[in-house]
Amino acid sequence: MTRAVVVGSGPNGLAGALVLARAGLDVVVHEAAERPGGGLRTEELTLPGFRHDVCSAIHPLARVSPLFRSLDVDWIHSPAVLAHPHDRGADLVRRSVARTRHTHALFAGCCAHSGQPVERPASRGVGLALLGLAHTVGWPFPRGGAQALADALVRALRDAGGELVTGSPVEEIPEADVVLCDTPPAFVGRRVRYGPGAFKLDWALAGPIPWRDERCALAATVHLGGSAAEIAASERAPGSPRPFVILAQPSLWDESRAPAGRHTAWAYCHVPNGSERDMSEAIEAQVERFAPGFRDRILARSALGPAELEAHDRNLVGGDVNGGAMTVRRLVSGGWRTARRGVYLCSASTPPGGGVHGLCGLAAARLALRDLRK
Repeated sequence: MTRAVVVGSGPNGLAGALVLARAGLDVVVHEAAERPGGGLRTEELTLPGFRHDVCSAIHPLARVSPLFRSLDVDWIHSPAVLAHPHDRGADLVRRSVARTRHTHALFAGCCAHSGQPVERPASRGVGLALLGLAHTVGWPFPRGGAQALADALVRALRDAGGELVTGSPVEEIPEADVVLCDTPPAFVGRRVRYGPGAFKLDWALAGPIPWRDERCALAATVHLGGSAAEIAASERAPGSPRPFVILAQPSLWDESRAPAGRHTAWAYCHVPNGSERDMSEAIEAQVERFAPGFRDRILARSALGPAELEAHDRNLVGGDVNGGAMTVRRLVSGGWRTARRGVYLCSASTPPGGGVHGLCGLAAARLALRDLRK
């Protein structure tokens, strides 16, 4: 039987492993951490009983992924997809396109997910894609946290005959007929230009966030940045004192995230790659700006800067959650083959780039199968 080894159990590594296992290969996935998932992990980062997503939290791309759609996951949709408060109210995005108003600020916030200046072509493409997903599949999240999606992938892999070994770091490329590397490009001798890092906060809260505009409590995702000009300025200078903040509040609909009557929230902003700057005060000031009294509800907080995020998942080099600068060129180039025959890179540093969709792993595995047939 043809033997395959997958290094790393992030969504791309698990996706690639699943494709190879279903094609009849003998597949073993090695994960350095004690739990699988890479960026798909949920842990008690603050207080006992408060479950926080360590990296990713909201997963619209997973809902349209051809490999993830059939997984056994309980997806939660908030009544509104996205809320964007401003100083005089808030804009909402719903799955229906009827009566939806996309302001410049709301669109700028969607573009800012790229981690690049919002006026760049790749950023505009990211913004349009996210809004398109908002009106079709929404921006849902798994009940129980991002770990539920990783666990579903592991179950599917084992059902297909694949094996997962955790606590098993791999320091050099193993010998096998096929090797997929859900790793930083440096592991296979490739370089990539990285984008900004992330500084992330998780809060254990005594109650829900007290939004000035109560409609913000209808959306699992809230963009905090005010005007389009403010957002653009923040993304041109990551780590600015008034950052654009992406916030998630899943416990409003998922009771498994916190003890009864309590809540969790998750938020991050962009900072220079590898930055050691503590953005806790700046992020909380942005929340307080649109939700006066927010700080009074904080029971505990967890702060993860670029170094801590990379320690959780070594693919997040310098805190870059996209595996490299989100540019048009990177989205269409780079490829999955490496200089070594039978070895493929399948992390988010390959097309189509960052996001929880598994498409990098899917593409690398399909290419490996075609090469085997040759």
